[in-house]
Amino acid sequence: MTNAGASDARDRDTDGRARSARPRDGLGRPLPYGAEGVPRQPEGVVRVPRETVAEAQALLDTGKPFHAHEVFEDAWKSGPAEERMLWRGLAQLAVGLTHAARGNAVGGARLLRRGAGALAEWERERGEDRPYGIDLAGLARWARELAGRVESGRGPVDAREEAPRLGQ
Repeated sequence: MTNAGASDARDRDTDGRARSARPRDGLGRPLPYGAEGVPRQPEGVVRVPRETVAEAQALLDTGKPFHAHEVFEDAWKSGPAEERMLWRGLAQLAVGLTHAARGNAVGGARLLRRGAGALAEWERERGEDRPYGIDLAGLARWARELAGRVESGRGPVDAREEAPRLGQ
């Protein structure tokens, strides 16, 4: 049985799932086939939480929030259920910064605020403000402040210059 609308011409991973083989730039935008792109983050990597934080911070520091989002997404999908909101909120902050750096003010601000809200909710529910050394309150402030600046129409932001510090 074939999947209606599926194309045999689509790029597929080794498991047969659709996955674009096009190279991507540092903000995750597809480049033309044959162009030199930034190496992609492997998907489905299970890391201990502190490895997740360290790897994501290194990516943020080099202006690759899209890639940091993928690291957080792995933690969100593979971690314990009680931590999903934490990792999802961090992934939303990273992808919000990605959109802001791409010039998508509406999407960037929306995701930054959504991520800030998820972190604040997780902190309220868990009563823990620095899981794995992550400064939840500081990140929420950073995200809301950046969302306001992005919405003010000043154009795309520099992902490297605007990268947050996840903890102290």
